[in-house]
Amino acid sequence: MSAPAPATHARPVARDTQDDEQTRDPQNAGATRWRTALLLPAGLALLSGLDAALLLLGLPAPVDAERLPEVHGMLMVLGFLGTLIALERAVALGRRAGYAAPALLGVGAILLLSPAPLGLGRAVLVAGTGALTATYLPLWRRQRDDAVLVQALGAVLAVGASLLWLADVPVAALLPWLVGFVVLTIAGERLELARIGLGVGAGGVLVLLASALLAAVTASLLWPAVGTVLLGLALLVLTGWLAFHDVARRTVRGTGLPRYAACCLLAGYAWLAVAGATWLVGGPADAGVRYDAVVHASFLGFAMSMVMAHAPVILPAVVRRPLPYRPAFYGPVVLLNASLALRLWAGDALGSHGAWVVGGVLNIVALVSFVTVAAWSATRSTARAGRTR
Repeated sequence: MSAPAPATHARPVARDTQDDEQTRDPQNAGATRWRTALLLPAGLALLSGLDAALLLLGLPAPVDAERLPEVHGMLMVLGFLGTLIALERAVALGRRAGYAAPALLGVGAILLLSPAPLGLGRAVLVAGTGALTATYLPLWRRQRDDAVLVQALGAVLAVGASLLWLADVPVAALLPWLVGFVVLTIAGERLELARIGLGVGAGGVLVLLASALLAAVTASLLWPAVGTVLLGLALLVLTGWLAFHDVARRTVRGTGLPRYAACCLLAGYAWLAVAGATWLVGGPADAGVRYDAVVHASFLGFAMSMVMAHAPVILPAVVRRPLPYRPAFYGPVVLLNASLALRLWAGDALGSHGAWVVGGVLNIVALVSFVTVAAWSATRSTARAGRTR
């Protein structure tokens, strides 16, 4: 989910320029269509995951498949986020072999939704995470960058999670591995984007913090009582370091896209701190309200905030179509954070089932509304470009 330039400074490329490039280079146009096609399984995984979320809330859903609640977590993390991450890394690599990872993760997500044996979908996800990890080898040889190393450590955690799931380890026990995958991937990307402001030694510090998190994730599986507390501590230290050094602390005082992205980033760090504190104070969270809090603080509060922050820059870089920032993007961001606060505070902490359900429904509305606003922004930009041609 990284981008070739800082999300707080990048500008979308004009559509007419992109169309001219694709007209001159049919191969580039074909690559763009291929990338767009690879986004479709990720979108299907997101919609299916949201459908499953309704079922888990005890509410009617458009699709009432028995398997959906069981695969909800893996659909959202590896099927949706994993495919997006793998596709962005493939674009950065610039080689056809790199697209094996998003293709396999997308196919794995589709198999989880199909009548095919569940083990087949799990096995394909193992192959997809393995391909993602392999993508970092040529990236590392190309630049020997600490940011790439940190992201590679995250991919290793994704491989561990998928292998353990293939071995029938419960998803609740895989939560630290999945959180580590997302956190280290995004941490490496933020290092790429904020390198100038961080200083010379920042990469080495982040590698040490990432290694500590990797060790704590492993310990949480082997010795849950002690390991999970260490995991919470490692996550809090890493989160604090990222938040302190991120350029978002300065750009939040700006305007337009820089301020919007900074608001999303800082909110994401706050929610990740909630997850770390929950592990640190309470130890293992494998069921009940604490599990719900860690899951949604990590993957909704943190991961989806990062997706919202980077979408206006990353999607144009991947599919070669502009996604201009508009003030309307704030609506889904505010709704996501408010509904998550309702769910975790009034629902989980205070025990209000009604608040938990309402908060969960509004979480879904926030994500759907973000997709809607993004589609509207892109379509409006395309229509305007068409009128000026």
